[in-house]
Amino acid sequence: MIAYKAFRPGLICLGYQFVMGLNVTDKANCRKNGFHSAENPLDCLSYYSFGGSEFYLVDAGGDIDEDGTDSKISCTELRILKQLSKKEFFLHALAYMVDHPHREWNSHVDADRATAHNGFAVVRGFDPLACGDHGDYLALAKENPENGTIEQIALAQVDGKAILPGIWYDINFEKRTVGIF
Repeated sequence: MIAYKAFRPGLICLGYQFVMGLNVTDKANCRKNGFHSAENPLDCLSYYSFGGSEFYLVDAGGDIDEDGTDSKISCTELRILKQLSKKEFFLHALAYMVDHPHREWNSHVDADRATAHNGFAVVRGFDPLACGDHGDYLALAKENPENGTIEQIALAQVDGKAILPGIWYDINFEKRTVGIF
C-alpha cells in the first residue's frame, strides 16, 4: 500500500538506518515494532517536526498492523520510493483530502482559517483563508457546502513577492481582509 514516512535527515528513524529501496524486518506491531508509515501524509507531522524532517513516498507491505490512533501503520516490508520536496508533501496531503473527504481530519488541519505555525498552515472549509511568514507553506482545500467533498485545492509558499508575509489569502491566492477572530 502506498504510504508516507518521515525521517531524520539521511533516512534515519529511531536510530535505524534505512536504505532507498526495500527494507525488511521480522515483526510488525504498530505499538511496539516494525517499520512505521502513514496513509495520510499529514499524520507524519504528529511524529516528526516539519522543519527538521525529510518526507518520503513509500510502499508498505508484508505483514501490516494498525492501532487505530490515526492512519499510522506498521509493516515488515517498507520500500522507500521517492523523497518528496516540502511542496510535493503538501500536494500529496491535499490530494489525500480530495480522495478521502469524509475521513476524520488530521489534527494539523484547521477549519476555515489559520495563521501558519511551524512552517505551514493547512486550512479546509467553504472559504478557507491562510496567512504566514516568509518561507511558510499555505495549503488550502475548499469544500463543497452541499456534500463536504473537496472542490478546489491550492498551495503556495510565502515568498515575499507573489505571496506576502502577514497577508490573508483565499483559495485563489487573492488578498483578503479578515476581522479579529
